[in-house]
Amino acid sequence: MVKKDKQSNLSSPFGLVSPKKRQVHLTSGHKEWTEEVFLNNTKAEETISHNFSARFGFILLRALLLAGLILLARIIWLQFYRGDYYYNLAEGNRLRTEQLEAKRGIIYDVHHEPLVSNVANFVTYITPSNLPTEARSRETVLNQLSQILGQSTIENLKEKLVSISPGSTEFYQPIVISDNLTYDEVVQLTIKLNSLPGVSLTTTNKRLYTNLNNWLETSSPAVNLNSLSLIMGYTGKISPTELETYPERHYSPLNYIGKVGLEAYYEADLRGVNGGKQIEVDAIGNEKAIISQQDPIDGRHIVLNIDARLQAKLEEIMRQYLTRIGKRRAVAIAINPQNGAILAMVSQPSFDNNSFSLGIKQADYDTLKNDPDTPLLNRAISGEYPSGSTIKPIIAAAALEDKIITPSTGFLSTGGLRVGQWFFPDWKAGGHGWTNVTKAIAESVNTFFYYIGGGYEDFVGLGVERIGQYLRAFGLGQPSNIDLTGEASGFVPTAEWKKQTIGEPWYIGDTYHLAIGQGYLLVTPLQVANYTSAFANGGRIYKPRVVQEILNNDGSVYEVKEPKIIAENMVSPENIETVRQAMRQTVVSGSAQSLKSLPVAVAGKTGTAQFDSRKPSHSWFTGFAPFDNPQMVLTVLVEEGGESTDSAVPIVKDFWQWYFSTLDTSGG
Repeated sequence: MVKKDKQSNLSSPFGLVSPKKRQVHLTSGHKEWTEEVFLNNTKAEETISHNFSARFGFILLRALLLAGLILLARIIWLQFYRGDYYYNLAEGNRLRTEQLEAKRGIIYDVHHEPLVSNVANFVTYITPSNLPTEARSRETVLNQLSQILGQSTIENLKEKLVSISPGSTEFYQPIVISDNLTYDEVVQLTIKLNSLPGVSLTTTNKRLYTNLNNWLETSSPAVNLNSLSLIMGYTGKISPTELETYPERHYSPLNYIGKVGLEAYYEADLRGVNGGKQIEVDAIGNEKAIISQQDPIDGRHIVLNIDARLQAKLEEIMRQYLTRIGKRRAVAIAINPQNGAILAMVSQPSFDNNSFSLGIKQADYDTLKNDPDTPLLNRAISGEYPSGSTIKPIIAAAALEDKIITPSTGFLSTGGLRVGQWFFPDWKAGGHGWTNVTKAIAESVNTFFYYIGGGYEDFVGLGVERIGQYLRAFGLGQPSNIDLTGEASGFVPTAEWKKQTIGEPWYIGDTYHLAIGQGYLLVTPLQVANYTSAFANGGRIYKPRVVQEILNNDGSVYEVKEPKIIAENMVSPENIETVRQAMRQTVVSGSAQSLKSLPVAVAGKTGTAQFDSRKPSHSWFTGFAPFDNPQMVLTVLVEEGGESTDSAVPIVKDFWQWYFSTLDTSGG
């Protein structure tokens, strides 16, 4: 009976069952019982299933809570800490900022004749982040570019792209594919630009430099006078290193920058301030609308002290003499001794800086770089040479100042001095006879300077230490800080230097060599011109200046480069005048008498500097004119030119003949 009732109750969904006698098992066929179990408040020992327990539920609850907290923290971090980043990233897909390049300032000569101009330069570039992400689409874009710009150009680009990781700084920066595009390349790119996502075409300014032929009445059309290249320098595409070096100047990879010369030294003035515009672009990067725009501010102009007429004539004369004597390397500097203004500066050989500005080929650059005559070297400021006898005016002034000699002190020159087994000769066999300081400078008598420099027998000379002090006081062994890049310091030796470097003591013969401008002493032509100025103007050395003034882009004056004295009172005015008069005698009765025929009185010092026993000596002349009111110091060096009377002096003579006969020099 009981069994029957039990079965009937089980078969009815509404039957009552005592919870004390039933074990509830949730299987796949009895899921409908679940709610009843909870309503009847089963004891703790009853289970819902074999695989689900209260402990597991607690663990699951904690996991869900932890996941929720992590999700909430992530939302907060993205919204409040990285919100701007992702907003800008999203905006970057819609908005693009393009740079508007400022026009570079013009460089003028002293008469405001332009020496450079700006011309349009078409540049094509890509922005990696805007290229198609799908590999096949990207390859299609690059293949189309290769058909226009050449396969090698695009292969180089592909190599760059491989090294750029998505999300890096480089990923969002433009990469120049090619500049100096031809007209045909520009037309083809313009036609296809809409189908080349990530590719852009823009214009920048490139420099076109003027050669000096325009300033000559007669000049061979086959010869380009380009000595200004070493002064002007040139611009070139900014390098990755330069981008990192000058972050405060806000350059972009598309910009050109001054590399050497004035273009580099005055980069901050010439470059101006770039502008920019924010544009809205479509999905493939084409411009839809301009959102905002800031116009660029053009660069400032600079006016030089250099007179293009003087520069051209000096280069022409120098080339003629170099051709005549079969030499290629020489330098000449014309400077105003009254204020340090550089009037002309010619270094030969030179190069055409347009080849750099317009994009020099690697083979052409290698030819220039490997040329044994170093056309890329500005010898005027970077060449270092033994001074030869051009140093003797300083040695004489030092001996007078230290009262080692007086203007009337004399020594007998018999052809040289002998010290032990060593003989130190005069240049003239048999000697010059009785010699005082005036004759010693005028005829360049070595014996006199051996005496006053190193002493002999009972006579005590200056010695190496005091010679070094005076040489440095006149600006040797240190840069003059001219407003050009690449200036060398020259070298003034000391006894300590020789001991440490060569491992030998300083001998009396070293002092003799130093006193006549030989041995270890090295000078730049600019340094020689500077200390010659001190004897021309009465004892002052000015900082040499290539630039006269800087103008705003509207032509108003921004800055005037005032004369600045960098050394004075090295010796007394009386001793300067004694040496000055002796330099006049060099022309009147000494080693440069060929200059007596010039239309004005001039003074100077010749020099023949030995540097290699197997090669001819360097030929020097440095002097000033007119003697009573000097307007110009002219220093000329011809490398391996031999005797100064055969190469350096004739260049000086022809130039000064033209200058003082042809030009109106009344205004300086």
